[in-house]
Amino acid sequence: MPDTLTAPIPMKAARWVGVLTLPGFSLLAQACALEPLVVVNQLAGQRLYRLQAFSPGGGEVASMADLSQAACTPFELASTELDMLIVCAPSPLPVMHDSALPGQLRLLGRSGVVLVGVGGGTELLARAGVLDGYRATLPWQRFAAFTRDYPRVRLTQQLFEIDRDRLTCGGGTAAMDMMMTLIATHHGRELAERVSEHFVLERVRMADEPQQVPLRARLGHAPAPLVDAVMLMEANIEEPLTTHELAEHLGISRRQLERLFKKYLQAVPGRYYLDLRLKEARRLLRESDLPAGEIAMKTGFSSPAHFSTAYRNHFGVTPREERL
Repeated sequence: MPDTLTAPIPMKAARWVGVLTLPGFSLLAQACALEPLVVVNQLAGQRLYRLQAFSPGGGEVASMADLSQAACTPFELASTELDMLIVCAPSPLPVMHDSALPGQLRLLGRSGVVLVGVGGGTELLARAGVLDGYRATLPWQRFAAFTRDYPRVRLTQQLFEIDRDRLTCGGGTAAMDMMMTLIATHHGRELAERVSEHFVLERVRMADEPQQVPLRARLGHAPAPLVDAVMLMEANIEEPLTTHELAEHLGISRRQLERLFKKYLQAVPGRYYLDLRLKEARRLLRESDLPAGEIAMKTGFSSPAHFSTAYRNHFGVTPREERL
């Protein structure tokens, strides 16, 4: 099958799009995936995409913001005649006990339905085994855990991926870039540009653009030694460098380094470094099943007790309470 956007994904002229929504989904990501399809219908003056909402069991679905989406069609009734299914799910994807979902996704995939993962939707598709051998991406915070859990998926760090009949994205506004690119593939770039203008978008981002804002952009016009210092910290979470070692690596004095941190980041280097390590520890506690002791080692703490104390002082809860 074709593996580039120069050859349109083989679908019918009038495309029937199912939307499977799971509890805890992101309203932003869902809107970014669906609104372009609604607007292109309006601008084209004809129905190019017909949407049908699905949910597990067919009931109402509460979003991450605790706003409910009206009752939908039960997903087990999803037809293999669908042209495309968009899966909107929370990220990280919680443990699920509905064994019917993976089987139904596999059935649709085998029937030639194009499967689209938005946010945690990528993880649900991976759990069903329908991404094995495909390139895929998902929100950047889940890269490490996803790589470990789904080694047969060719994970990339792109904004979105379109690999044959599988589409995945980093969630949030990346879903809009992905769908705009798909519209251009189906109906031409001129119509896609009209949709882009409707949303007052300066441009549609390319698939291979990074998900994370580059460090230099995040730090604005900060001097190069400060940017380099933060990069060194991020690269040495497990074995933290001392402030003196950081200064030596950068070829400046410790006092100069401390002045830079205070001026641009309003923190001393040690406190900023500790904050980075604890944020990484919190991510691992929330998104992995690693023991707290192992997470302590991975984030540069000499003992579980030291880790627990530092974590409680910073976040107001212990690592154990964080997981509960």
